[in-house]
Amino acid sequence: MSRFDPEELFERLARSRFRTRFHLDDQARLYLESRGLDAVMEHGAAFIAERLAPAHPPRDGKQTPMRGHPVFIAQHATGACCRSCLSKWHGMAPGKALTAEQQAQILLVLRSWIERDFGRTVPSSPAQGALF
Repeated sequence: MSRFDPEELFERLARSRFRTRFHLDDQARLYLESRGLDAVMEHGAAFIAERLAPAHPPRDGKQTPMRGHPVFIAQHATGACCRSCLSKWHGMAPGKALTAEQQAQILLVLRSWIERDFGRTVPSSPAQGALF
């Protein structure tokens, strides 16, 4: 397997009219600020493990909502929303369960996209006021 280059992936994604239309909306930004990026990425790890990692995920192609969570938006923006998109954009063959390394690679891409789209440093933990 060749070494993964996230920049090469982002360059290819930038040429897709469909992928470039996805951006974090106000609700997703507030969610990130209130929960923090670390918690959001924990959710992302669970979404990937449950919805993408199995060799034959239930409802493949329809398992990722278009909005409602920053990770869902990032999944569509980065071609990590279903097994056929994972095959096209990430070279991860369908019909085989994703390895821990592949899941970590997807999470790295999602985190990087969220940080880029957020436009400034994303809080890693909740805003202090959100704790009380």
